[in-house]
Amino acid sequence: MSTHPNVSPGSLAGPEGSRLADGIYQNDQLVGRVIGAQVDLASKEIRFKEIYNSDWLLLPNECHFDPYTIMVQRIGFASKIERGAEHKGRVLKDVVAVILRHQ
Repeated sequence: MSTHPNVSPGSLAGPEGSRLADGIYQNDQLVGRVIGAQVDLASKEIRFKEIYNSDWLLLPNECHFDPYTIMVQRIGFASKIERGAEHKGRVLKDVVAVILRHQ
């Protein structure tokens, strides 16, 4: 992985051993936070209005949005937000992920 100054995977995690309800994880590391998740079990998809702080999210790999194992399929828009903005890092908007497994 490349290095990002002052940011590391999992640096936005909750208390030791806990997972954030709005967190996306890979290899047990927090790699993004979500806004506006809509689960559609009939189509086996989750739609996210936004995934932010996602610099460490490896898009071609499986990730976990508890209790689901998902893989990002489509992104409507991606940008890098200014350091002074509320949501830092890479921001992905209008994201569609396929549900691979439900735990």
